[in-house]
Amino acid sequence: MSCTLHFVDDPAAFLDAVRDHLAADPVQGTVVTTWAERSVREAKDGVDQPGEFPRWWLVVRDDAGEVVGTGMRTAPFEPHPPYLLAMPEEAAVAVAGALHERGEELGGVNGALPAVRVVAEEYARLAGRTVRVAEETRLFELGNLVEPELPDGQLRMATADDLDLALAWYRSFGREAAEQAGHEDEHAVFEDETGMLRRIEEGRVWFWVDQRGERVHLTGHNLPSFGVARIGPVFTPREHRGCGYASAAVAEISRMLSDAGSRVTLFTDQANPTSNAIYQRLGFRAVADQANLVIE
Repeated sequence: MSCTLHFVDDPAAFLDAVRDHLAADPVQGTVVTTWAERSVREAKDGVDQPGEFPRWWLVVRDDAGEVVGTGMRTAPFEPHPPYLLAMPEEAAVAVAGALHERGEELGGVNGALPAVRVVAEEYARLAGRTVRVAEETRLFELGNLVEPELPDGQLRMATADDLDLALAWYRSFGREAAEQAGHEDEHAVFEDETGMLRRIEEGRVWFWVDQRGERVHLTGHNLPSFGVARIGPVFTPREHRGCGYASAAVAEISRMLSDAGSRVTLFTDQANPTSNAIYQRLGFRAVADQANLVIE
């Protein structure tokens, strides 16, 4: 099979080209659709886009002109890895070759298996490098919600007054989740004050507060995209763990999103047995495995 690669700068044009393809499996495409629609909204609102690294959206077509793969390079954190969805092996090889020919420095690739493994290994071969697995992730979708036993306290939407703590806990999540799973690389969680305030204003950040009103847990989620909402991050500080706050918060937010008509998803680190067990007890079921690969 031959294929044609189209690298697109405009997320709106990208969505126009691949809408039907992504709509056919919006759960597995949730990261791409979320980022594309977020980028379109931010462009309309005049939000500055980072420009210190290659930034593109990818449309892969077969020789009949049908879309057979998509991806993007929009990650604001180093090494700015592309994120790729499923595509034929021949297309993945072509993507690696194209990126090498374009002179793009590729320190990693994230996304759907086996496509990302093929891209990483082919790029590494061309560049004389090696590939290692930084993280193996699993995408889950909520089936029938199983209500957990609720701890003391209640869920509360974050406000602008919570900005500093919300930002600190987002960043702590990246470090502590990697530590809990035994990884040498931190989970990639990037946000600045402007972005966090935008999340809060959009109603996407929640705290569990105990009976004293103390904030003891944070759960975030993305706005629905293509009918799919994605929960994360989910963070409880060490001193408040083991009390059921994460289960309670994720359950309540999942119910709200589901009642509003969204399919509810989330990612887990396969090396973290605690989070995998919690979500499966709530009724989340595995959909697909993905990986974050490092090229070094």
